[in-house]
Amino acid sequence: MTETATDGDGWEIEPGDEQGAAVIALVGRQLRARREAMGLRVPELAATMGYGEGIVYKVESGTRIPRPEFLDKADEVLGAGGFIKAMKPDVAEVRYPKKVRDLARMEAQAVELTAYGNHNLHGLLQTQEYAHGLFTMRRPALERDRIEQLVAARVARRSIFEREPAPALSFVQEEVTLRRPIGGRMVLRRQLEHLLELGQLRSVEIQVMPTDRSDHAGMSGEMQVLKFKDGTAIGRSEGEFGSRPVADLKQLRVIELRCGIIRAQALAPGESLAFIEHMLGET
Repeated sequence: MTETATDGDGWEIEPGDEQGAAVIALVGRQLRARREAMGLRVPELAATMGYGEGIVYKVESGTRIPRPEFLDKADEVLGAGGFIKAMKPDVAEVRYPKKVRDLARMEAQAVELTAYGNHNLHGLLQTQEYAHGLFTMRRPALERDRIEQLVAARVARRSIFEREPAPALSFVQEEVTLRRPIGGRMVLRRQLEHLLELGQLRSVEIQVMPTDRSDHAGMSGEMQVLKFKDGTAIGRSEGEFGSRPVADLKQLRVIELRCGIIRAQALAPGESLAFIEHMLGET
């Protein structure tokens, strides 16, 4: 039989992800119960669905996050009447790594984001191709499924640009992050075009920190501050406070002060877009 899907279809549950493990375990129990009620063995269900036996075993055992189309097919084959398909929203909530889900949740609640990046473009600014190139060069090398999962999670976070009302988003990027051809020259070119498009949004400001700046408040590394509607905030600064998220007012002031100075030292938004457009012409 020619399979329409492989055992690699879906992603593994991340160790320590209790919420994800609980959701996928429930999906697995329901799938097994429906299969057994119909008197089917795993090989028979897999063959009927067009999937490998391995993916069915893994989903039933709660170790694999199924894709939406897997749940659709299982619901159809098992005559579940929409019961299995109804679990897709719960599965969607846990399909990405917990750390990424937590970050996306905070970004979804933020009314203001200020970020400075010095090694690569901020995750929210990345095209899918750029993100793929970035994760591909990780060392030790990541498995293909893991890269796919991380890229999909990063792309999903871009929904922040479609929110209404739109949050105020401010990014300062080192010049080198706009010149490094991650993924290749054509990927970089499309990435620069994407930055120019984002820079036209009223809620987005993109600034460039030229390499020749002699005075620079961001030498300690990348940093970010998220502010919320209730007046609270969370910040993170590479190399400071253990590089962990902080909410302490004293520590937040340090990060906010640096972000403010960095924005003043960088090119203004209009100048930055002109700078990026010039770089695009050189690429």
